[in-house]
Amino acid sequence: MIQQSIFYYQKAVLKLQQLDFIPLLLLRMYLTPVMMQAGWTKLQNFDSTLSWFANPDWGLGLPAPALLLSLVILLELGGGLALLLGLFTRLMALGLSVTMVVAMLTVHAKNGWLAIADATSWLADGTIFRNEAVMAVPEKLAKANEVLQQHPDYEWLVSSGKLVVLNNGIEFAATYFVMLLLLVVYGAGRWCSLDYWLNARAVKMIRTEQGVA
Repeated sequence: MIQQSIFYYQKAVLKLQQLDFIPLLLLRMYLTPVMMQAGWTKLQNFDSTLSWFANPDWGLGLPAPALLLSLVILLELGGGLALLLGLFTRLMALGLSVTMVVAMLTVHAKNGWLAIADATSWLADGTIFRNEAVMAVPEKLAKANEVLQQHPDYEWLVSSGKLVVLNNGIEFAATYFVMLLLLVVYGAGRWCSLDYWLNARAVKMIRTEQGVA
């Protein structure tokens, strides 16, 4: 009975492996607008972003900030499109994953894990992860709601959802990094990527040159 169950389980696994290209395709489709929007936002706000890249007091204080910013924009726009097409996927995902690591270390790490401030989260209220800025948010939100309630259009102002405070922690960047790392390891997947078809053509040409059927 146990051996038979293991047999059917392994058979099901083999069938599922035939669909391994689907999650890789979905990862690429999800990451494309995220990366391209990041690049587009930097391009639209080039001067202010450049100042942030260059300023050592309130910014990143990076060397050659204009060059670095241009490269990041090119990588996010071009790399995002390449992910959608499944072209040079591993290379593009590697470059984009590096930008995520840099963003986590230079921008988000000081704010802890949470992207949105939530004082009830164990990632904010604890001995190791305690974040005083996040813990102060409920009081600030209560005051903000009190002020907004005096506005005649209060119901309209909150109709799209409750007010939140952006904590800007590493949560989103870390999530994108993990997703990109999967593409670095597994590539774009079969059938729905240019990488797959270019690789298949290259293999066919090599076999033809070597006289292999």
